[in-house]
Amino acid sequence: MNYLDSLHWIHERTKFGIKPGVKRMKWMLSNLDHPEEKIHGVHVVGTNGKGSTVSYLRDALVANNYEVGTFTSPYIVTFNERISINGVPITNDDLVDLVQIVKPISERLEAETDLGPATEFEIITLMMFVYFGTIHPVDFVIVEAGLGALNDSTNVFQPIMTVLTSIGLDHTNILGDTYMDIAREKAGVIKPSVPLVYAIKPKDALHFVREVVESHHNKGLELDRDIHVLSDETEFTYRYESYELENIQLKMLGQHQHENAALAITTLIEMYQRGIIQLDFNKMIDAIENTKWSGRIEKVKDEPLVLVDGAHNKESIDALVDTLNQYYSDKKIDVLFAAIDGKPIGKMMNRLEEIANRFYVTTFDFPKALPIDTVYENLEHKHVEKVEHYNDFIDEYDGELLVITGSLYFISEARKLFIK
Repeated sequence: MNYLDSLHWIHERTKFGIKPGVKRMKWMLSNLDHPEEKIHGVHVVGTNGKGSTVSYLRDALVANNYEVGTFTSPYIVTFNERISINGVPITNDDLVDLVQIVKPISERLEAETDLGPATEFEIITLMMFVYFGTIHPVDFVIVEAGLGALNDSTNVFQPIMTVLTSIGLDHTNILGDTYMDIAREKAGVIKPSVPLVYAIKPKDALHFVREVVESHHNKGLELDRDIHVLSDETEFTYRYESYELENIQLKMLGQHQHENAALAITTLIEMYQRGIIQLDFNKMIDAIENTKWSGRIEKVKDEPLVLVDGAHNKESIDALVDTLNQYYSDKKIDVLFAAIDGKPIGKMMNRLEEIANRFYVTTFDFPKALPIDTVYENLEHKHVEKVEHYNDFIDEYDGELLVITGSLYFISEARKLFIK
């Protein structure tokens, strides 16, 4: 198989849908001599903020001379970036080699068990464990969970640290439609003796996670209780135990990024205190301040100004609107929106409408992308225009500020028009 054949085989497995549970993963891993047991991993879970937190952790560890593998999803630029070393995607040859290893195991799974075929995400997760556990071992692997936590394909290894970035209402058709439902699912990654660094806003979910941490006799490090962030416009002060780090100014915009960075800093300090890493604090902060993450309030054009942001649920839209109000309140903001099935698009668009001078809805080439008419019908006030061909619309846009948002998959496609 060549690279394109390998990609086709992986993507073809989307037909098996989403099947929560780890039995298939455990069977395949056991038949590959348990590569997941050979990594030193940090597990990052949560509704929002995972990708940014992974990036902060990676850059800080790399700045301290560690080789760091990351597993992220979805991809923004190239499929290979889902498995990266020090931020560099694996090569096409590496991906082909990995498919040649995992494909026979997935075929045996179907032939020898009644567990059913492996999904696309399970295959990619398996490839990651094989790569970092067998082919290219690294100092640390930062593993971003996919959908959920308890029944997520990544929840099959024993991490050295776990980070829970947030709890919000997303994928409610699978995970449940209340904050407590989501909290029960996310709390499934809390493992005995593994420290948990977490940030949870809904009070009932917060109390539930606290109880799980206490029942496991874990060390729980909680934002706004143990970890404090004092934000002042574009910078913040970080406080935890006897540590106070002042005047931290991030490249990534928004109050929510201050909190994500604080979770990463706390995770690194805890690893330092436990003797897992050596840590130069100046290098850590310099790296975190300069961290960038594609598709998060990312400027892709200066004139006219165009931003792309992968806000894909109500909580991330709230963070986007708050950030736009803080940094771009002097501009007339136009919004181009597209989404995939299973999202609360009515609530998302109604919040965006608060800051939109003009509101446009469109669709894109993706299996779960919602048709334009479906998106349009969910906008309460109908102050909106339909855009049939978003690439022509973007090319001809001549307003003050265009924000392209609604789905990570959509901004990945739109971003290609700007980033060569």
